Amino acid sequence: MLYLASQSPRRRELLARLGLDFGVLDLDIPEHRQPGEPAEEYVRRVAREKAGAGLLKVVANPSAVVLGADTEVVLDDEVFGKPKDAADATAMLRKLAGRTHLVISAVSAVSAAREMQVVSLSEVTFTPLDEPRIAAYIASGEWQGKAGAYGIQGAAEIFVERLSGSFSGVMGLPLHETSQVLAGFGYGPFPVARAPLHQAGVAS
Repeated sequence: MLYLASQSPRRRELLARLGLDFGVLDLDIPEHRQPGEPAEEYVRRVAREKAGAGLLKVVANPSAVVLGADTEVVLDDEVFGKPKDAADATAMLRKLAGRTHLVISAVSAVSAAREMQVVSLSEVTFTPLDEPRIAAYIASGEWQGKAGAYGIQGAAEIFVERLSGSFSGVMGLPLHETSQVLAGFGYGPFPVARAPLHQAGVAS
């Protein structure tokens, strides 16, 4: 049995695109970067901790495979997590405007017998954003619960001048890498997606 250890509706929607049946485990894992911890190692660690905590919840099922993921926005070695409020979100967007940032998305899968992990690295270049444009996006509420205060699958897609990497990885679950990990646990082959991700109507 496959489980997704995530409260994110975007990750649930993305994983469903692989055509798999899976359960969802709602976990509350602290996400705090340790002093001196490299950004990529931090994202890897949180993904592992989510998967490991999920496995503990279903330990009675010896065939369980638990998938955990974490996605963070990084600029100048600063990790932009989920904003605390509108003011925090505004500050994040001001910093990202007109710059190229890195999106790190780590996926971990664990079972009673093994563990695998992959990482997707994507570069996203934002157009310059003036204050009215930032304010309009903040007023939309789309920034809530999203690393870096934006969702590429929504209105913020028009901010993106260039994307080098994985669209689904920036959303929160890189499907190419996720399918590779799951294949290592015997899942697949996977169906061809029926529609482009940006047309999938992913709920925020």
